[in-house]
Amino acid sequence: MKRKYAICGVSNRSLKMFIGPMLNTFAERAEVVGLLDIDPRRFEVCRQRFPALGAVPVYAPDDFDAMVAETRPDVIIVTGRDDTHARYTIRALEHGLDVLTEKPMATTGADCRRIMEAERNSRGTVTVAFNYRYSPIHSRIKELVMEGRVGRVTSVDLNWYIDTYHGASYFKRWNRLRKHSGGLSIHKSSHHFDLVNWWIDQRPAEVFAFGALNYFGPDGEHNPERKDGRHCASCADKPDCRYYMRWSSRGKELHVQDDHLDAAAAAERAPYSEYRADACIFDSEIDIEDTYSVSVRYGGGALLSYSVNFSLPYEGYRLAINGTRGRIETMEYHASGRVPFPVPVQTIDYFPLFGSKETIHVVHREGGHGGGDPALLEDVFLGPDPNRAYPVLSGSADGAYAVGIGEAVWRSIKEKRPVRIEDVLEGGAAF
Repeated sequence: MKRKYAICGVSNRSLKMFIGPMLNTFAERAEVVGLLDIDPRRFEVCRQRFPALGAVPVYAPDDFDAMVAETRPDVIIVTGRDDTHARYTIRALEHGLDVLTEKPMATTGADCRRIMEAERNSRGTVTVAFNYRYSPIHSRIKELVMEGRVGRVTSVDLNWYIDTYHGASYFKRWNRLRKHSGGLSIHKSSHHFDLVNWWIDQRPAEVFAFGALNYFGPDGEHNPERKDGRHCASCADKPDCRYYMRWSSRGKELHVQDDHLDAAAAAERAPYSEYRADACIFDSEIDIEDTYSVSVRYGGGALLSYSVNFSLPYEGYRLAINGTRGRIETMEYHASGRVPFPVPVQTIDYFPLFGSKETIHVVHREGGHGGGDPALLEDVFLGPDPNRAYPVLSGSADGAYAVGIGEAVWRSIKEKRPVRIEDVLEGGAAF
């Protein structure tokens, strides 16, 4: 059965992840009937890339109700800036529509609670696009835990590394303001928290964290000069900016991939909606952290030790899951072409508590997020794989717990105390 989809937020993510596949791979199952965005020029970019959408009506941010009345969608896809997610998700649920939202589901625990309440009173349901779950490595880790290979999970160690190219990109964009992104403990780390929640099948209860702005902002060690308002495209200081010159040369402009518009195009033309994706990473308006060290206590007894650093020489992560019967380890170097040394194919090492090490090789898939994007889209547009023995698609409770940890992280940093997840999510966590 073909379902009708309306898009709220015509971002690069929506174009590449959803609109393109709907028009091609899933054309028999999906039809785009409406586009909503703050900037008319994004509609132009969308139609240039996908001429088949030339007749699809477009709407301004406050015209959501009109879009629903005129296009009669079955599903709303929410892919705009993070702080718009709750608004359109709740409004869609009030219309009785299903929602597919990019992560994070919202930027605050309070908005997560509002979404949960709206869903309970609606015919519609919420799906959160946590695509990391679908990576073959991550799926196999889930299976090993479910098979009891580690026994009862006692602790998890997860250390995430983001390189100077990718890490700096967050501080060039709207993500650098907490009011737009919730901070990187929500915008980025919610991905990671959801993975752990899903792997161990336990609900987070309490968080204690430290964090800081170590690399970016006006006090960044590599800031050529304390000065606000610079942009990479026109900055006279870029020959002295180590972040710029690490990935660029005097004759080649840095191209930052952006989830919501093309940074190079934005620099060449007038900014979209007074927003540019090449703002200076050393501006004084930056009010989020770039380094976190986090402890999470789970209701089932497990403990998570998590860290993330947004300015490192290479990108990847290290994971260990410990239990009463054994330990799982894996190390990933992101295959981005930016790792400055040869890297091995990712495998999983299993260490039984009493026995010898076993190395598990996994068949890798092509596609974004470690092969997760294509598999997620199959579940979204074709329905969950009936041959899979466990659920992967995320619902609103999953989205809420991931955001809940993320908000508890920055609250704990600011307030210098442990923070309970039920306090963040307002009203308890009995989802």
